[in-house]
Amino acid sequence: MLRHIRVLAIVTAAAVTVAGCFGGSVREPASAARTFTYAYNLNIVTEWDPATSYSNEIIAMQNIYESLTRYDAATQKVKPLLATKWTSSGDGTTWTFTLRDGVTFHTGAKLTSTLAKKAIERTMKMEGGAAYIWSPVEKIETPDPRTLVFRLKHAAPMDFIAASDYGAYIYDTAAPGGGSLADHLAKGHDTGSGPYTVGTWSKGQEVELRLQQYKAYWGGWAGAHYTQVEYRVVPEVTTAWQQLRSGDVSFVARLNPQLFAQAKGIKDLKTQSTPSFQNLIAFFNTASGPLADLKVRKAVQAAIDYDGLVSALKGSAVPAEGIVPKGLTGHAPGLARHRDTAAATRLLNEAGYGPGKKALTLDLTYAQGDDNQQTFVTLLSSALKQLNITLQAKPMQWDAQWSRGKSGDPGERQDIFVMYWFPDYPDAYSWFLNLFRSADPVAFNLTYLDDPKVDALIDKLPQTTAMDRSAASRSYESLQRTLLVDQAVAAPLYVQQYQRAYRAGIDGYTDNPAYPNVVFVHNLRPTG
Repeated sequence: MLRHIRVLAIVTAAAVTVAGCFGGSVREPASAARTFTYAYNLNIVTEWDPATSYSNEIIAMQNIYESLTRYDAATQKVKPLLATKWTSSGDGTTWTFTLRDGVTFHTGAKLTSTLAKKAIERTMKMEGGAAYIWSPVEKIETPDPRTLVFRLKHAAPMDFIAASDYGAYIYDTAAPGGGSLADHLAKGHDTGSGPYTVGTWSKGQEVELRLQQYKAYWGGWAGAHYTQVEYRVVPEVTTAWQQLRSGDVSFVARLNPQLFAQAKGIKDLKTQSTPSFQNLIAFFNTASGPLADLKVRKAVQAAIDYDGLVSALKGSAVPAEGIVPKGLTGHAPGLARHRDTAAATRLLNEAGYGPGKKALTLDLTYAQGDDNQQTFVTLLSSALKQLNITLQAKPMQWDAQWSRGKSGDPGERQDIFVMYWFPDYPDAYSWFLNLFRSADPVAFNLTYLDDPKVDALIDKLPQTTAMDRSAASRSYESLQRTLLVDQAVAAPLYVQQYQRAYRAGIDGYTDNPAYPNVVFVHNLRPTG
């Protein structure tokens, strides 16, 4: 589940032009009023198969493919998409979804429960990307063409799981003409049901991907809509800004705080600033080294200048309130942290360290090239220096940092490991299962916590969420207090704040952090 890899890595490729389902390799001119142009700082497509897609292509895939449900972050509720309604049994182990009538795939096939079952079972069988989300499923039944029944091994929130940003796509598993689906997809074709289908894919080019209108889309095309979507790779934020100002692009996913401030004052532009579900967390080594001492962990946790860090990031971050970001079940506002130097000094003194006592050195690793993480490291180094602690911080490429963190030799592991996390489906379970449950060998549990009581609480979360969301929220809050207050195994530092800018002639845009960086283009209205 390499969540941070897929959003940080840049894929380099030779220039190749591939014809899509309905388009050729030659780019045709289109009316600017009907084409939505998205400027993104990374290469778009790393994987075309909806079963294994797990990277930047989400920004296009969510416009090509659809899932049974979709999460609305504003209301914190799951809404219908390819399923119009659903029910669960009293014990949460049987979920029945009613499929929408009149849906066709881009291949021409009609959506039926049998085709939906084939798509999910293929995704499960391939075991790639986010396929693990379906692990609770024991079997799928199709009593009639519009009814899909999930029989689960244990209770799980299937309405949330079916709304996953990755791994939940429903697609036609048969390639047109009866050939290999894998080959068909790898050439830049698709078998989705969404409002847009692949027109042209020019791998390695600035205009990497163009989607075009699927005229038979079940959602209809009444009123004003964008009929084409163009994805441009624009690595430099200043270049993207210039293209936005000139009208060459419609939307920029990433601006720095200075340019975002300028955008807010320009008549021809609109801006939107939205807290994401992606947070930056510092993990403390509870198994070896100085931070195996609870008092030292609590001291470092208290020494962090959380408010100063958010202020230094100038609008690109908001304070973390516990492990779970706002908008998800389990968010706990009462767990916001603030710097407490007096408490840090007292705790260090009790452990034999601090001003006037024994000096201490801590080893920290973080992502090379990440300016926000560098800002955190600078502030933490200054704060710890005042407490007679030297911070040896090393920026590293992810593979090297993760390899060190996973080392079987405790002596090679860092004291503090800094990384981002966000969920695969709109639920907090991902943080706890992956980051704090005991693991052998180590994967993402970089606190190295091995606590059977914590494991038991984590294992109950899916069932509680499926049965009683209010009880689940209380369970998440209690677990966060155990991890952050009682055991001090980590420090959530901030939640990333999305800062978007787009042309003023666009109505209907709303950022949905459950689908990172996705613009649902069919929902937009061109007014310019």
